[in-house]
Amino acid sequence: MYHLRLKGEHYQMGVKRGLIFQKAKMAFPLHLDKFQIEHGKASEKILKEFFPEVCEEILGISDTMGIDYLPFASWMLCMGCCMYNLEENIPVEIRGCTAFAFSKNGRIIYGRNNDLPPYLRDGSKSEIYAPADGNRFNITTSSFVNGEEGLNEHGLAVAMTFVMTGLEKIQAGFNSCFVVRYLLEKADSTEAAISLLMPLPIASNCNILLADRSGNMVVVECTPTAKRIRKPEMFKNGKIVCTVNSFTSDEMKQYDDANGNDYDSAKRYGVVMDSFSHCITDDVIETTKLLLKGEYGFMCQYDNEPDFETVWSSIFDLRSLVIFRAEGDPRKKKFIADSRLHDIVSEK
Repeated sequence: MYHLRLKGEHYQMGVKRGLIFQKAKMAFPLHLDKFQIEHGKASEKILKEFFPEVCEEILGISDTMGIDYLPFASWMLCMGCCMYNLEENIPVEIRGCTAFAFSKNGRIIYGRNNDLPPYLRDGSKSEIYAPADGNRFNITTSSFVNGEEGLNEHGLAVAMTFVMTGLEKIQAGFNSCFVVRYLLEKADSTEAAISLLMPLPIASNCNILLADRSGNMVVVECTPTAKRIRKPEMFKNGKIVCTVNSFTSDEMKQYDDANGNDYDSAKRYGVVMDSFSHCITDDVIETTKLLLKGEYGFMCQYDNEPDFETVWSSIFDLRSLVIFRAEGDPRKKKFIADSRLHDIVSEK
């Protein structure tokens, strides 16, 4: 996993990344069909309307690498949304993932297993952003610029999980990974993030988990035509909210097009919810590690799945801003503390 720091104006942050890509002789599979090209162009207009700064960052990359901006931005906006023919370029895009947040004995903790094809493991990144006119944050990503999860300087955690969408239902808008980046940079609390998210055009089905250091936590179940806020479940020793690769609320299940092909989402969800009341002790970090390792039930044990595994696991302490991360299958890799965000915020 790469550990990068970016700060300053968005265009210059893009230039810095472009120079890194140039040095590494990176190339990108910009092989989009007509549907994807049109989707990308229409989505880029929406991205520029709501989040022009990130378009400047993408432009900095494309200018530095000598790539046409619009096809490059369009390709990025198709990822995690409509890369249904990606097998022509690199292996087919499939995504698992379990994310949760809980409050227990004054601790606010977020956890995640990021489940992907293993070819994405070595290129994954944990990045610190300090934009000139936005929140400072840590974002973890199997891509770049956007991401699957993150924590910002205000103690707001934002994460996505992928939910299958029929192609005919996809609309122009933000893909889930750009939603994560947008909210990390712009919001300072769960309520602020909700107010930004609800009017945002969403391209395809996804769950967006939001949790802040005050203990306010929700999952927003999103489709191109509807959004629903799902509140945490309350227990006598705290509360927890969890999201997997399906919609949990009865009202939103009609939009889920996975037809059960969702890497045991229901089983993973059940393990998280059952473990909260029975297994998570006052030593919340250590027992959350055990949960993510699959010690309490099925979480990351994809041994019988070809070309699919947990490529990283994360735990965020929302109040201390310290992150613990296993860079690979958590059964095999140790969780290492990452205090970079804590340290730069403490420098105030």
